[in-house]
Amino acid sequence: MSAGILVLSLIVVALAVAAVALFRRLGSTSSTLPVTAQWINDLSLDRYRPMLRLLGPADIEFLRAQPGYSRKLESDLRAKRSLIFRGYLQRLDSDFQRVCLALKLVMANSSQDRPDLAGALIQSQIMFASGLLGAHFRLFLYRYGLCTADAAALVRMFDNVSCELRSLVPTEVATYA
Repeated sequence: MSAGILVLSLIVVALAVAAVALFRRLGSTSSTLPVTAQWINDLSLDRYRPMLRLLGPADIEFLRAQPGYSRKLESDLRAKRSLIFRGYLQRLDSDFQRVCLALKLVMANSSQDRPDLAGALIQSQIMFASGLLGAHFRLFLYRYGLCTADAAALVRMFDNVSCELRSLVPTEVATYA
């Protein structure tokens, strides 16, 4: 009975930590915002394409088929790939936050009121933050060979907000650049 209570307590604590992290994320803003036409044009999914296949099973399967394979080699590969993937996640998060901040700036200075965009942006931020927490958790499990990790949904969310920014800014970029 006490083991069940311990597990339940750990789950509750983990959920509370995740909720606090999610709310802190939504309230934080970056102090630098390079809203220029060049910066917006440089927002590209190309920088995240390697991330999408970095933790795929193909390389692990290839390694396992090689002479001299050992669990240590696989563990080392998983550790290195996890570190690289974590860096991609940090960069993706930073880019996403900057795009959201740029969208907020454009909305605040726009001559048109866009409550639909504001609501969609808040929803995107919540979904991205929770997806990011999930990706970090799955990455932790991937590191030890317990599951796979993927960031395709996060990259799609980033692409969606980037496209929204691109659609708004061409007419108003001269005001903010």
